[in-house]
Amino acid sequence: MAMGFSTLRALAGRHLLALAVVTTVAGAVGLPGPAVARQGPDSVADLAEKLIDAVVNISTTQTIAEQRQVPLPQVPDGSPFQNFFDEFFDHQNKGGDDQEDGEGSEDPHKVQSLGSGFVIDESGIIITNNHVIEGADEIVANFNDGTKLRAELIGHDEKTDVAVLRVKPTHPLVAVKFGDSQKMRVGDWVMAIGNPFGLGGTVTTGIVSARNRDINSGPYDNYLQTDAAINRGNSGGPLFNEKGEVIGINTAIISPSGGSIGIGFSVPSEIAAGVVDQLRQFGETRRGWLGVNIQEVTDDLADSLGLDKAHGALVAGVSEGGPAAAAKIEAGDVIVEFDGHAIGAMRELPRLVANTPIGKAVEVKLVRKGTEVLVHVTLGRLEESDKVASATAEPKAPADKPKTDAKVLGLTLGELTAKQRAEFKIADAVKGVLITAVEADSVAADKHIEPGDVIVEVAQQVVAKPEDVTSIVAKQKDQGRRSALLLIADPTGALRFDALKID
Repeated sequence: MAMGFSTLRALAGRHLLALAVVTTVAGAVGLPGPAVARQGPDSVADLAEKLIDAVVNISTTQTIAEQRQVPLPQVPDGSPFQNFFDEFFDHQNKGGDDQEDGEGSEDPHKVQSLGSGFVIDESGIIITNNHVIEGADEIVANFNDGTKLRAELIGHDEKTDVAVLRVKPTHPLVAVKFGDSQKMRVGDWVMAIGNPFGLGGTVTTGIVSARNRDINSGPYDNYLQTDAAINRGNSGGPLFNEKGEVIGINTAIISPSGGSIGIGFSVPSEIAAGVVDQLRQFGETRRGWLGVNIQEVTDDLADSLGLDKAHGALVAGVSEGGPAAAAKIEAGDVIVEFDGHAIGAMRELPRLVANTPIGKAVEVKLVRKGTEVLVHVTLGRLEESDKVASATAEPKAPADKPKTDAKVLGLTLGELTAKQRAEFKIADAVKGVLITAVEADSVAADKHIEPGDVIVEVAQQVVAKPEDVTSIVAKQKDQGRRSALLLIADPTGALRFDALKID
């Protein structure tokens, strides 16, 4: 133990030396002293004392029945011992008659986990992360004064990783309220309180390091990034502003070692507050639905669509009978503004739509074939139970080259016959021109276009035979276009746009 503390002191010494050097250099070039000398308030003791009783430790218990498998040894094909091994190990893995909680038996056991949460209503409403309580058989809220109360789950949302719990206290609890995360700027001071590594109420401070972070955890990613120390067990705990308002729910960290390296992420209150209100009111989320499939507008696509820059969300498909279809939104439209909010990147649109009340009529600005168009859409409700099927692609059989094949843009094209539809397992609803081969090292190959894909449109014109594709591409080239915009369907019918450079 002495060696450990000695090592920590030595590291601290090196850090202090480095800081001294930086300060000296800063002084030499005349940087203002106060900006270097202090950051944030002199003390957070009063604020922490006022807030810490509203933060709880969440402990959960989950019963898991684990099936322990005895591995089957490898034996040569045709071995006379094969049947013996099959019967013996099948018996073992099913928990043989002579076993009792031994190898190969099902052994139910309890798994415990720890997290954090905070009281949002003095009557006993607690907020935490969904992943903290997911699958739990029992949830207990442990308060700063030592009180332990069993909690029930009111509702949860996987997409934003938010859960709402209820406890039944004997007296009003200390509660906090949500603040406005949209007012937070990079560099603003923040404070986190939570239960790192099960240590109980722990206070750390830092700043907002970045906003609008997408960490690929869900469709509505818009995290606040902070350098306030967040570790395992802080999940579900609050991130406060200097007024003591919750502007984020601490959710994730980047950490090769498992400890804080100063990169933590919080669900901003602008998202969490609305989700919490819906979960409290309905026990589920009720999100707006536009009814479009969208994709990112790349530089190549922007050029093909006649946009001055890559921005907005490109509509690759429209759900039949959905709000967008009723408003005459079409595949190939680029949504650049929704309900008064400019769409800089594709990922912004799903969040805006989801947060818009169901039934609200909104104005949507589109770019259609180079022209701005305004449409009005009345949003429907996104049914969370609806799942988009994603089938694992099976190896595609090589297709016989049709007599009417053509080559353009690194693609070999053919008519979509019944035989080829069967060979590539192409859905009956898919119409267009079949891609039978893709040149290696071509732009088309780089964009993951494959044999079996079908070209539905070129330059937003429907195509039915290879000659349609080559003719439109030739016209695009004559008009000085640098790339051709293709609407492509995979064998299941899923649509996407790709822009291929014209040689």
